[in-house]
Amino acid sequence: MEPRISLGKSDVSVNRVGLGTNAVGGHNIYPNILDEEEGKNAVRAALDHGINHLDTASMYGFGRSEELIGEVIKEYQRENIVIATKGGIKFEGDSSVTNNTPSFLRQDVEESLKRLKTDYIDLYYIHYPDENTPKAEAVGALKELKEEGKIRSIGVSNFTIDQLKEANQDGYVDVMQGEYNLLKRDAEEIYFPYTSQENITFIPFFPLESGLLAGKYDENMTFTDLRANKPSFQGENFKRNLEKVGRLRGIAEAKEAEIAHVVLAWYFSRPSLDAIIPGAKRPEQVRNNMKVNDVHLTEEEIYQIDEIFS
Repeated sequence: MEPRISLGKSDVSVNRVGLGTNAVGGHNIYPNILDEEEGKNAVRAALDHGINHLDTASMYGFGRSEELIGEVIKEYQRENIVIATKGGIKFEGDSSVTNNTPSFLRQDVEESLKRLKTDYIDLYYIHYPDENTPKAEAVGALKELKEEGKIRSIGVSNFTIDQLKEANQDGYVDVMQGEYNLLKRDAEEIYFPYTSQENITFIPFFPLESGLLAGKYDENMTFTDLRANKPSFQGENFKRNLEKVGRLRGIAEAKEAEIAHVVLAWYFSRPSLDAIIPGAKRPEQVRNNMKVNDVHLTEEEIYQIDEIFS
């Protein structure tokens, strides 16, 4: 059995490798996603292969991702699944406004519960901070929902370190989700000392930097989606990054693994980073992500990777 880790100070435990589902029904993020059944099959593949942590958000497909996950989880034992979703965003047509007020968060949780067809959410995040609501007040509203049994643990996402500290002034935050990968490592200095001290689980998003850290790109590739504007994909920077990623090939081949598995396994050497949620559009990608569990890096390899991307 794969060891489980607890999310922060809560009694919610997950397997180390979860599934990010922004490609399941997230047509506003991936406009070319047409086959919703394939997205549902990716979720089924996750649940069938020992992944118990599904990460979604009201923002993915304006609720459609939650609806599709709700349809799938009816086929399984609910108590074996950890559903994480994110809210605190009010949608008005195609535009949205961030709203962390206690009254809106309460309403938003109820709407996510309906779409997910469940009576509790295992991990509920404030997706983005708003400008006006005191952070501890917003988290206090989630604490009340936790006491009512509507949610089981509390997360925040995209918060600055100062916003995280304000949100956690009563010690209620279990999870911080933020950007972190081998090419963007400032979280190591900004967040990790605080999250490890406060027993907050740090879950990274963009862990493979939109595929760049998976070792499958070359310098002739061009991009027309969100990657087109990312600094790590620009000109000389892109070439330098590809060269660094290429230096992981030897370690990957020795482990009979892919570069992506080595990168994801390295993250588990970081303090308070115990869970990852790589995304997948198709069942075979889900099964491939699971191979991370078979990669065990030595101290020397951990140091070597650290140096390459220092």
